[in-house]
Amino acid sequence: MAGKAEMDFTYSSLDQIFRLSIGETGDYSGAKYDGNFSLTLEEAQRAKHAYIVEQLRIGPGSKVLDMGCGWGPFIRYAKEEAGIHCIGLTLSEGQAQSCRQKGMEVYLKDCRTVTPEDFGTFDGVVSLGAFEHFCSVEDYQAGRQREIYHAFFKTVSQLLPVGGRCYLQTMVFGKNMIPYEDIDSKADPYSDAYIMSLMLKQFPGSWLPYGSEMVIREAEPMFKLINISSGRLDYIETLRQWKKRFKRFSLKKYSLYFRKFITDKAFRHKVAVFGIDANKICFERELMEHYRMVFEKV
Repeated sequence: MAGKAEMDFTYSSLDQIFRLSIGETGDYSGAKYDGNFSLTLEEAQRAKHAYIVEQLRIGPGSKVLDMGCGWGPFIRYAKEEAGIHCIGLTLSEGQAQSCRQKGMEVYLKDCRTVTPEDFGTFDGVVSLGAFEHFCSVEDYQAGRQREIYHAFFKTVSQLLPVGGRCYLQTMVFGKNMIPYEDIDSKADPYSDAYIMSLMLKQFPGSWLPYGSEMVIREAEPMFKLINISSGRLDYIETLRQWKKRFKRFSLKKYSLYFRKFITDKAFRHKVAVFGIDANKICFERELMEHYRMVFEKV
């Protein structure tokens, strides 16, 4: 699994730049346009949060765990618009500090290790993107990928009552994913092999599930699938909107940007990948897919 160092590389290196571009509680996961790309990014993210609350069947007084809470966008929505008590977990120091400064109950903790003894049980569990980091390349090569996903669902099962639901949003490898052995940072810059090498640099310590089928299979028999939908096209639009926001000028942001570019190697890696639109290309070529899945404990 990607650990704290990898999460800091992926997320803490972007912390201030991201918040200055997307907002103090900006959502760093795919929005929910459902084909209506006239929506603003904020409207599409809010639609996603409302959908999660609806699918989890939670409301005022409910207690929810956000596994991989980012900068706290769902926690903010849950508290302010739905009256829900939401606890967040992250492995990014930058994200945890940002959330706590806004009064959110967020802990620096590996969500795969949480037990009822830590925070009690919950009425619902949400995970937006964290699942993508659970399996490393080394885990995959050692044949542990399915075991890791099954263990995650066992953890979630212990936190929920029978009938409790888990909302899982994650990228997966798509139908055109190439073999790991073909990934090559020296390949043609327009090739799938090169684009995938950039993705490995962007998300060190992380290897995706092979399709939604792998995720669903490892949730059994503890959970049954209630709902699933593809967010691939929505994620492409989300990436377009993020890029516009990142490029939008502000003196504070650009001053920080150039200072970090000179002094922070991790940040330079992020800029290189973002500039080439590696994520977007992966979705367009269906090297990667994106799913929203709702599971119910049986």
